Amino acid sequence: MEITLNKQGNTEGLIKIKVSQGDYQPHVEEKVKDYARKATVKGFRQGKVPTGVIRKMFGKSILVDEINHLLSHRISDYIKENNLKILGEPLPNHEKSRDIDWDSQKDFEFEYQIGMVEDFTYDLSSKAKVQAYKIEVSDKIIDDTLTDLKKRFGNVTYPETSGEQDNLFGELRATEGDFKREQAFIAVEKIEKKEQNKFIGLKKDEEVEFEIDKIFKDSDQVASLLGKPEEEVKDAAGKYIFKVTNISRTEPAEVNQEFFDKVFGKDVVKTEEELIAKIKETIGENYKRETDHFLDHHIEDYLLEHTKINLPDHFLKTWLKSTSQGQVTDSVLEKEYAQYIRGLKWDLIKTKIADDNGIKVESDEVKRRAKELITAQFGGPAFAAQFGDKLDTFADNYLASENGKNFMRLYNQLKHEKILKFIRGKISLHETKVTVDEFRKLVEEHKH
Repeated sequence: MEITLNKQGNTEGLIKIKVSQGDYQPHVEEKVKDYARKATVKGFRQGKVPTGVIRKMFGKSILVDEINHLLSHRISDYIKENNLKILGEPLPNHEKSRDIDWDSQKDFEFEYQIGMVEDFTYDLSSKAKVQAYKIEVSDKIIDDTLTDLKKRFGNVTYPETSGEQDNLFGELRATEGDFKREQAFIAVEKIEKKEQNKFIGLKKDEEVEFEIDKIFKDSDQVASLLGKPEEEVKDAAGKYIFKVTNISRTEPAEVNQEFFDKVFGKDVVKTEEELIAKIKETIGENYKRETDHFLDHHIEDYLLEHTKINLPDHFLKTWLKSTSQGQVTDSVLEKEYAQYIRGLKWDLIKTKIADDNGIKVESDEVKRRAKELITAQFGGPAFAAQFGDKLDTFADNYLASENGKNFMRLYNQLKHEKILKFIRGKISLHETKVTVDEFRKLVEEHKH
């Protein structure tokens, strides 16, 4: 078998493979014998079918299968042996293949188009300067968080008459049209102040009429009430009637050891001073995750802008169209190709950084992350303390589910985090302190 690479520039090439009879015939003969032992053919006992009959009936399909199998392995080996950094998969020349005479031809020649990425360099030095932000944790944020925690871990009661901090459950219907929702929910405190009085003092089975576009400021509240996607309710208007079926009220939890244990786990916090300090620490960690995530976007922007990577655009467009089963058309490429290339370049940069610096993820790290996710989902440290060793079983089951997709998702997430942490430790960060509102505005204005 003869295989050659004809480079058509630095990023595209043509692999040619010449296959002679001696390359495939032994495999074909073995497969014919195997068919003869297993095939069921009318007029012959199983295992006694002559090889000549098998060749006549299945010879061509066996030949095609064996040559395709041979080509697949040889191309893969060639790419590895020559350390070719290819993108996508080799694309066969179907027009050339269609000219093959499988009945009489003994020697064959095949062609495969490949796309390659040139070697490139990136800058991870102190000269690389990227903007970073730090959110200041104000006293108001701490107070609001404490109020929310007291409410979240408070005692639920069911008063006869609604108040301004209560939750209303009931039936919702439009005064015009046939809209009706049997299980609707309204948090009185979320209603606009000038409209709240309509919802205070209500009792079970009483009704209140209101205009949907006046009671809530935010469209997400309207979407929640109507049970529709937010994009469908931005222009919602008209009169509705809400019939109360139940009222709930959450009495704020008392600030004591029981409350401390529910929030942060047993004996982690023992005084109000420690509680405030722990809340501030937790908020800071949460904000740091947000600012780190935003910083990652700036790092991505910087490295993409300052790293030159030549890609085989013609090959990639052809490959995307030919492997998409008709989903990717020229119009789709026109709209989405630039974003696809951005993502591809970013993946190439991250992969090279990881390879160059030995950044890896071990399976025990993936399991640890799974346990953290499960703990957070089911109530925090108190849950972990309650279930102890069983948490390992929960994590194993989670990682094994969906045919291992959960494992790979967390693996890729951890590797991404490790790479970005490594980058942050190498470049220069210009940190600016901002308020929560200022940070939210920066995120909203950021264009990727």
